[in-house]
Amino acid sequence: MKIYSMTATFGKLEHQTLKLEPGLNIIERPNEWGKSTWCAFLVNMLYGLDTKEKDTKTSMADKNRYKPWSGSPMSGRIDLNWNGRDITIERHTSGRLILGEFSAYETETGLPVAELNSSNCGQMLLGVERSVFTRSGFLKLADLPVTQDDALRRRLNSLVTTGDENGAGDKLASTLRELKNKCRYNRTGLLPQAETEKLRLENQLQELLSLQQEILRLKQTQAEKEIFLADLQNHKAALQYAASKDDAQRVAEAELARTNAQTEHDNLSKLCEGLPALEVAQKALQEGQSLQQQHMQLQMELQKAPALQEPPAPPACFRDVTPQVAVAKAKEDHTAFDALQAQRKRFNSRLWIGYVLAAVVSLALGLGGLLWMPELYIASGVVLVASVIGLFAFINKKNKAFQKDADQISNRYPGLPTDLWVAEAEAYLQAQEAYQQSTALLQAQRQELDRRAQEQAAQIQAYTQGEELESCTARWSKIVANRNALAIADRQLQHAQHHAQTLRSMLKPTVKPDREDNLSYSASQTESLLTSTTFDLKQLHLKLGQYEGRAESLGQESVIRTQLKAVSRRIAQLEDTYAALELALTALNATTTELQRRFAPRISKRAQELFGQLTGQRYDRLALSSDLSLNAGASAEDILRPAQHRSDGTVDQLYLALRLAVAEELTPNAPLVLDDALVRFDDTRLAAAMDILRQYAENKQVILFTCQSRESRL
Repeated sequence: MKIYSMTATFGKLEHQTLKLEPGLNIIERPNEWGKSTWCAFLVNMLYGLDTKEKDTKTSMADKNRYKPWSGSPMSGRIDLNWNGRDITIERHTSGRLILGEFSAYETETGLPVAELNSSNCGQMLLGVERSVFTRSGFLKLADLPVTQDDALRRRLNSLVTTGDENGAGDKLASTLRELKNKCRYNRTGLLPQAETEKLRLENQLQELLSLQQEILRLKQTQAEKEIFLADLQNHKAALQYAASKDDAQRVAEAELARTNAQTEHDNLSKLCEGLPALEVAQKALQEGQSLQQQHMQLQMELQKAPALQEPPAPPACFRDVTPQVAVAKAKEDHTAFDALQAQRKRFNSRLWIGYVLAAVVSLALGLGGLLWMPELYIASGVVLVASVIGLFAFINKKNKAFQKDADQISNRYPGLPTDLWVAEAEAYLQAQEAYQQSTALLQAQRQELDRRAQEQAAQIQAYTQGEELESCTARWSKIVANRNALAIADRQLQHAQHHAQTLRSMLKPTVKPDREDNLSYSASQTESLLTSTTFDLKQLHLKLGQYEGRAESLGQESVIRTQLKAVSRRIAQLEDTYAALELALTALNATTTELQRRFAPRISKRAQELFGQLTGQRYDRLALSSDLSLNAGASAEDILRPAQHRSDGTVDQLYLALRLAVAEELTPNAPLVLDDALVRFDDTRLAAAMDILRQYAENKQVILFTCQSRESRL
């Protein structure tokens, strides 16, 4: 197909006409001239305007974006050649249907072209659907610059494998997977939800059936408890009837006890007539008992009082002197004795000193005589012996005199050491003084006991008035006992009267039970069983209410079974759907594999040739990896690298090569439209691209819109 001219009332275009040539058309115009508007006009004239499209946050629908600025209705005309026939197609706005009125006729004759209509026009003229044409034979600047991320890989893969970079196959597979996941994904999805609902209904039904059985059991237990309660009430009435007879007997016994208590009270009242009051008698009795106790205590003290002791015997050495004189004499003798001993020691020490001096002198004389006068030596020896004998005789005499005086003193204290003379005298003095003190104390105690005995005798005389203390106390004790017995009898009488009156008031008329009593419980057991049975019935009533309320909240059994059947049918349908989706995914995967096997090798080979021409054979290798990602390699590189490793311009050239290769396969007869698609090419690669487009223009119409002058110069 080749386009001759296009006339448009579309966006900023108002009845404007664009004429084209069969080969390469380079339309060089500045920005905002309307190049992109002409491209959009061509697509919408061929395939129609989607009036259902709505504006989004990132894009505007064509019906709003290209609404004529003048306010005129949107319309257009294209004159073209198709299969050797010159044809004109027109679209006009009719009412609210924008470009909804379509007509196709032969340009010269005006005869309608029957095989063309509003829906199939583009596919009949170009041989492909709208999406295929816009992604292969229709290249815009916005399509070429792509980000260096995973989105690029996905677009290139889709373009190579299916010729459609919008990824319809991936979208379909994604949609199928989403539907499959909606059915079941691990433990989530419609199937698990339905299965959970089925399990809930089954549990609900099971709980309802269990509750119904439990309600029947509780009602049966309630009936049994009610029968047992009636038997207990009848047994209680029988026990009360029997107890009423016992109560009458107890009333009679209480009346007899009251009569006996009255008689005892009357007798004691006569016995106590004329006797002092109880308080007076108790006071007199307490006084007599106190006097008895005091008298007995005083007698015991008199018996236990110690007798007077003999004075201490003086030691033999102090027999004739008083203790005070004995102490003074002992001290005097001890002093004199110590003086004699000291005098004796001084005498002996002085005498021995003189003796030693004499001996030294004699020895010296003897030595001198021995040396010079031997006769003098003999004389000195004689003198020395004589002096020694005389000295010993004098010492002995003097010591005997000292010993005589000392013996005269020590003989006064026979058997006592010298250092105990004074101690013995002082001990004698202390013993005498202790004796005198104890004697004075005993005499004072004896006088006090005698005084107390006289006072006590006077108190007893005043209390007894001449009667014996014991008989007087016994008389008052008897009066107190009689008065106490009367008080006890009075209390017993009051208790007997109150007890008889209470029993009479408690005596209630009872009716004999109307049916036989077969129970043998005691009254306390009966009351306990009545209480527990009544409590059990209340609990059963409450539990029955709870169970019946729960059963009512669960719903009717027939409704639950109906819901359970519906859920089971839904599960079966979802399982069929799940199996169908799995089958569809399997078929889609097989189809994609077949497309890759058939279509991808030709596209890759042709894209490699074109990419090499565009880059001056710098990139002479283009290959698909196992995950269908494109990898390109330069002649100087040892390895292939993903497209993300290349510059933006190189990626545009790679993308152009792929689009041209796809266009050869899918749209061989359709015009090739480029809208500012070569903006990021350098001069060298732009020249290579223009050579390729010139080659393409030999076989098909090429329409190149550009805002630059480089393309025209080349």
